Order: sequence, then C-alpha cells, then structure tokens
Amino acid sequence: MLVLDPEADRIIDANAAAARLLGHPRAALRGMAASGLHPGQRPALIVFTQAVQAEGRWWTHTLSPRHGAGRVLELEAVGTALPGGLVLVTLFDLDERRRRQIDREADRHMRAGLSEWQRMERIFRDIERENQLILRAAGEGIYGVNADGMTTFVNPAAERMLGWAAADLVGRDMHAAVHHTHPDGCPYPHRDCPIYAAFRDGAVHQVDDEVFWRRDGTSFPVEYTSTPIRDRGALVGAVIVFRDVSQRREADERLRQALAEVVTLRERLELENAYLKEEIRAGSHHQGIIGRSPAIEAIRRQIDLVAGTDATVLVTGESGTGKELIARAIHEASRRRERPLIRVNCAAVPRDLFESEFFGHARGAFTGALRDRVGRFELADGGTLFLDEVGEIPLDLQGKLLRVLQERSFERVGEERTRAVDVRLVAATNRDLKEEVRRGRFRGDLYFRLNVFPIGATPLRERPEDIPLIAQHMLTGAAHRLGVPEPRLTEGDVRRLTRYDWPGNVRELENAIERGVILAQRGRLRLDLPEAGEAAPSATIARHGHAGAVPGQRPRSETERRAHDRAEIVEALALCGGKIFGPGGAAELLGLRPTTLASRMKAYGIRRA
Repeated sequence: MLVLDPEADRIIDANAAAARLLGHPRAALRGMAASGLHPGQRPALIVFTQAVQAEGRWWTHTLSPRHGAGRVLELEAVGTALPGGLVLVTLFDLDERRRRQIDREADRHMRAGLSEWQRMERIFRDIERENQLILRAAGEGIYGVNADGMTTFVNPAAERMLGWAAADLVGRDMHAAVHHTHPDGCPYPHRDCPIYAAFRDGAVHQVDDEVFWRRDGTSFPVEYTSTPIRDRGALVGAVIVFRDVSQRREADERLRQALAEVVTLRERLELENAYLKEEIRAGSHHQGIIGRSPAIEAIRRQIDLVAGTDATVLVTGESGTGKELIARAIHEASRRRERPLIRVNCAAVPRDLFESEFFGHARGAFTGALRDRVGRFELADGGTLFLDEVGEIPLDLQGKLLRVLQERSFERVGEERTRAVDVRLVAATNRDLKEEVRRGRFRGDLYFRLNVFPIGATPLRERPEDIPLIAQHMLTGAAHRLGVPEPRLTEGDVRRLTRYDWPGNVRELENAIERGVILAQRGRLRLDLPEAGEAAPSATIARHGHAGAVPGQRPRSETERRAHDRAEIVEALALCGGKIFGPGGAAELLGLRPTTLASRMKAYGIRRA
C-alpha cells in the first residue's frame, strides 16, 4: 500500500509489502515523487487520482510503475480516497495473481482426481484436432518457423503450392528452401527477409510483390503475412500465411491491357473526331469535283475504275489542281468510306518527328513523349491514308515507309510490339518523281510501289471550259462563308476568268473569287486580275509591275518550268522581304500554301534572304 498526496505529487508513506514489490527501500519511497515512480505516465497518474477523489474508489491496470532494478511492473492499482485529499493506493502483482489462480485451478484439479485430468486431456486433444482440421481445410498456405528460421509445421495447401512434402521441410531453413531469390533472379539474403524480420522486430509484415520457389525450380507470385509468435513476452518464431496470386495477376494484366486498349481506342476516336472536324472545315469550300471538260471526265472514269480496289494511287499535278479532292473522291467511292480518310502533309512534318507522326510512339520513347501516341497509319486502319507532298519524305525514312507498305505492319517508336494495319494508300505530289529517282532523291522501289495507278490532275489552264462552273460554285460558298449577299457573275467576269492563265490553278481561282466577293459593290463582283496580254507569273506580281519570264508558244519543258517556278519564287521573296507565311507573305503573293512554298524552296535550294 502507498499513501499519495496528489497535489504535492509525493508518496507520504508505504508499507513493507510495497517496498518489496517496488524494489525500493521504504525510507526511499517516503517523500519520493509519485510521478517519478511512474516515468512517462504522469497524465495517466493524474487521471487515476482524480477519478479516485471524484468517485471515492477507483482501479486501473494502466499504471506500470518501474521497479528499482529498472524493469516495468504489471500491476493493478486500487485507489481509495482519504481525508485531506490523500489517496490510499493498493497495488496487486498481476503475475502473482495469475500464478495463484493457476495454482488454485491445479489444486482443484488435483482434488478432483483422475477423472478430471482425463476430461482435460480430452479437451486439449479435441482442441488440437480442431486446430489441425482448420489448418488442413485452409485454402491459404500456412507454415511456421522458429526463432532460428527453421520450419516447425507446413499445412497441406502449402505443400500443394510449393511442391514439397511437409516432412521434407520441417526442420529445414525455410528461406533457403522457398524464398532464396528475388523475382528478377538476384539472391535474397536472410537478413532482408520480412518473414524472418517478424520474429526479430516483433512486427507483422505484409508483402505483395515477391515470389516463392517450388521444388521444381519454378516460381509463382505470392502475397503473404508474417506474424510474430510470443511466449511469455519472448519472440519465439513466426507463422506465415501466403496465397498464390498468379491467376489474379494474370487477370489484372488482362484488365490492364484491356483498359490500355480502351484508352487507345478512345484516344484514336478523339483524334479521328478532331481530325474529321478539321478536314470538314478544310474541305467545306469544295465538296466535289466540278467540271464537264474531257479532262475531268477522264479523271472521274479513272476514279470509278480504281475506287473499288485497294490499289495504291499516285495523284500528280501542279499545286492547287485539286489532288486532295481526287483522293477524297477515291475514298468516298471505295468500300472504306465508313472509315476515315487521314491526311498527312509530308512537307509540314519536321524531320525528327516523321516516324512518330506516321507510326506513333510509346511513352518515354524520347524527350517530350509524355504518353502513348497513335500514329497516322494506325489512325487510318480500315480506311485510307492520304500522303500529300509525298516527295518531301526524307530519303532515309522512305525505306521505313516502303517496309510498312510491303508488310502491312509497323512498330511504334520506342515499342517492340508489332501492329498489323489495313490501310489503302493514296499519295500526291507536284514533283516529277521519275526525275527525283534519277537524281537519287527518291527511292525507285518506293516510287514503283506508289505508282500502281497514276492519276494526273489537269491544270486549270488546260480546261478553261470548267472555270465558269467552278467560279460560280466558289462564289456561292464564299458569300455564304463571309455572310454577305452573293454577287453576280457576269459574262464579262467569265471572259476575264477564262483568259487568265491561272498559274496557281483552282486554289488561285478560289482566292481571287473570295477577294472579289470582299471587294464587291452593289452586287457586282470585282475581280482583280491582269488584263489579256499581260503575261505575268502571278496576278499579284503583275499588279506590282514585276513580270517573270514569258514562255514561248510551245509548252514548257520540265527544266524550263522548274527554272520559271524558281524565278517566280525568288522574285516573290524579294518583293516580300523574305517573308513566307502570313498576310503579305510570298505564299499569299503566289497563291500557294505556305507549306507548299517551303517545300518548293527546299527542292530548288532557295534560301530566305
């Protein structure tokens, strides 16, 4: 017993039994701080004494005073309130109490005689049998190890999974038998094993990313829990419960692949949707092949012949002659019309991104590849791939394109998986690819692969009878697009349009019509074109008074045409101060797309000043 003064935090007195129990002389206990006897438990001590004073009597098992030898005692404290705010604390040694209880039970059993011992034996035997039945019925593998890492028992489920008989494992180092190597094949030291750590640090260890090894040398993924076993406070071993998660991992992997496929399909649909919206906006100006000239009728017949097949088509012709329109007509008349027509402007793709643009890339394939990307070939699967300006593909990448066309399969950049693709290819160019092959700037085998069914887009100057129909169509579209009343197209306008040479072809005609709609006054179209006899390389250059070379009456040769084109570009760049893109740039001046102009400059070796 102790008498405490809670206010002063002092032990007033203690009897001899308290001195023996606590391991301090009685004289030393008198005057000792009560909290000093309970290091680190001052809050619990205050709560206990206040409860005693409030209730008159209280007890607790939470207070664990420290013995004079340094060990922590497991006691029961019963407090009784005394006059003057003092508290009488009676301490009971719980270990001693348990021993007395066991002794009482033993004495009772001894007095009960042999029949009671037999009854208890049956009870223990039944418990053991039940434990064995539970271990045998468990679907998880269960085994035990002692503090030396030696196996103490193995249940049947563990035997089945590991391929070992329990008799072969009991008494052996379990880590060396089934847990000796990491999944990647490198050794797994005993000191790093979480199973053995359980009976060293006394903590439960749960692991879900390791493997166990069977007797035949194969491995399987496992999840396991290693729980320490204590005997009277001492760590004596661990029990391990594990399960084979191979099927779940396979199911997770299939699910992961399925989800990845869903993500890929979603991205592909999003790309298709965005691409188609862009193409609809780009193609809304000119929905069909317009004209009744023999040249146009010949092109229509060629389209009808080839559309029903999967043959590769090469559309050739000058810039602005409607090569993309021919490609669209082939696609729309083919069995692939329900799938997209995917266009790639080869002249606008940076050299370093050709492979990624065509074939896609895996995340991390190069700096900036933050996620998987679907390439144009994969996007066009089941549909048509239109390669515009195909002559601009770098020579060293032409072989990769040829391989895809031959094998109908490809790999994304940074990925080893081969993907099959079903694509119908239509290519277009304003270059003379035969000449490019001859000069070594285009692969001959790729040219022959592309040139299965050639279609030539006729320049506008060679089919002047189509100009009125095209102009009227463009006039209606431009007025609707600009939100202005549609001006009239007079006979005089038609004569002026048909007299002009149209070096920029249909694209230049479209620009001229749209400019005329903007400048229209009182419903009258105002065409800004050179008058007859003003032979000029382009309408805009003629307006500035800088005429290019005037060709003779005979058709120009290819060499003359290229020299003529080069001179026009050089003169346009000089007029624009080297500016290519945007308003007032050379591309606008020549009635060309900026990418087309950049492509021609590269082909002709022209540098910006």
